[in-house]
Amino acid sequence: MPRLRELQLGLVSALLDGDESDFARHIRAVGLPGARRLQVYRNNTVLGLTDALAAVYPVTRRLVGAEFFQYAAAQYITRHPSRSGDLHEFGEHFPLFLQSFAPAAELAYLPDVARLEWAYHQVFHAASHPPLDVAALARVPADRQGALHFQLHPAARLLESAFPILRIWQVNQDNYPGDPTVDLAEGGVKLLIVRRENLDIEFQVLEDGEFSLLRALTTDGDFAMACEQAMAAQPTFDLPACFQRCVLQGTLVAFRLPGS
Repeated sequence: MPRLRELQLGLVSALLDGDESDFARHIRAVGLPGARRLQVYRNNTVLGLTDALAAVYPVTRRLVGAEFFQYAAAQYITRHPSRSGDLHEFGEHFPLFLQSFAPAAELAYLPDVARLEWAYHQVFHAASHPPLDVAALARVPADRQGALHFQLHPAARLLESAFPILRIWQVNQDNYPGDPTVDLAEGGVKLLIVRRENLDIEFQVLEDGEFSLLRALTTDGDFAMACEQAMAAQPTFDLPACFQRCVLQGTLVAFRLPGS
């Protein structure tokens, strides 16, 4: 008789990977054979995971239609089955999956729309964080400020796309009041997606300088390097005003000074 853990792993494999092997023989056939019972559980599992994906990616689902989304979700679940008891963690790889999903190849913007939706999902569920200690920052000697490393708010994400994905997302919201037309030729966008203290999620369209500054800081670049990259990306960038705004709005929430 297999141990409990072996039975649990066998059930997971049979449900998510489709590998029944001889697991069905461990199921008591009362009215239905073991294989049939597994099929019922598998269908319910796939349905539940598909609903979880649809909850995270409603715009993606709307763009491709319910039937296509259900087909894509089934393929995704087979390749990336849930490995966590928390469904909030399920769907992380869906944008990358769509990027290589041949039936969606003509919708070049679709993976980036999905990335926006996953970023929104992450921001919504992220932890809170107290504001940056401005008094402590002011005590850092001027000659050491360039070595500072800053932390982006846990409920903030940066996203860049060659497509107008924010516009696509906006016009696909329920009861959108404006013109739903989207011109893909209008170009890309650089975004900060952030949850504010009132729990509202805000999309900020960033200029090249601010995006470069925050991207460098989030990849653990020091302040001097981040400033250099920001000015290289946008020579007219008002760096002091931008940095002050990022601190006051709570986009940057902590700092560290290596060696101190």
